Amino acid sequence: MKLRRRHLIGSAAALAGTASLGRLVRPAHAAVTEFRMIEAGGPSGDSIEAGYIAPFTEKTGISVVRESPSGLGKLRAMVEARSVTAALLELSSPELEQAKALDLLEPLDWDAIDPLPMFPEARDDHGFGYQYYSTIMAWHPDARAPSTWAEFFDVENFPGRRALPDYAAYILAMAVMADGVAPEDIYPIDLDRAFAKLESIKDHVAVWWQAGAQPPQLIRDGEVQYAVAWSGRVAGQEGIEYSFAEGQLDIAFFTVPKGTNPDEKAAAMGLLHEMTVPENQAVAAGVIPYTGNSPDLDALLPQDNLEQLPTSAQNRAVQVLSDARWWYENADEIELRWQEFKLSL
Repeated sequence: MKLRRRHLIGSAAALAGTASLGRLVRPAHAAVTEFRMIEAGGPSGDSIEAGYIAPFTEKTGISVVRESPSGLGKLRAMVEARSVTAALLELSSPELEQAKALDLLEPLDWDAIDPLPMFPEARDDHGFGYQYYSTIMAWHPDARAPSTWAEFFDVENFPGRRALPDYAAYILAMAVMADGVAPEDIYPIDLDRAFAKLESIKDHVAVWWQAGAQPPQLIRDGEVQYAVAWSGRVAGQEGIEYSFAEGQLDIAFFTVPKGTNPDEKAAAMGLLHEMTVPENQAVAAGVIPYTGNSPDLDALLPQDNLEQLPTSAQNRAVQVLSDARWWYENADEIELRWQEFKLSL
């Protein structure tokens, strides 16, 4: 589904952010009483409601209506039909790159967002990185614990059935690390090497999953001993062991569809400001164990839960940040080779 932090944000800074939001939104956009956003849905959407929409609405009186699911297809359909119904729309990092290439997005107004400190990779001219998530290894408590992808792929010394994602973007980096590539040398991914490594393990894969809820259930039911999973689905869950070691860190972005009503866009910048407030991010992380973009977040979270969170200092340090630009630039070749590989299963 990563950073460095450690200093608690001062109350003065928090108040300054609040005052800034009030100046930006109340006088200039009083006519906007509601706007819509399209997000991924599920617990992630609930975290947006609790952590960000609630304080935004309390301060501005502007309601935010959530819709789900999101995605590039929905964005493209709205923009090409010139019927934009949402001021904010969530995209994955590779989708953001594609949307920019297709000219589907409005530039963000970072002066209006007036963000508190953010990790730099979460800032893009057309995308606001609001949530970090990780793809990690997980296993049944009775199975031998792997500490690297090389061990995870070692079916002789770590016997058992596997569950791997039916998504190239969430397994190819792990495959090359399993083949001996150092985490810092993953990109550009050697596709020949990655697919050869997947060939070596495919007979031990019981399930190629498509839904994030599958890996934890498969482990609990004993149908597999090892799984690649999104961290928010397995971290801290009873009956599941996991590790962030060599995990893949990624970011979900909010974007503004091209053609959005200017007043609604301006109001939406105020909501994005709320997504930079570490106290709000702590509330969101209490709903789902994914974390926000603040380097000051760790100090606000339960210290005994930091090992469960993607961007805690201890976990960010042992992970690799996904290279969204590389995935976008190589998407056609990857998809072709992935479909060819699946035909061999």
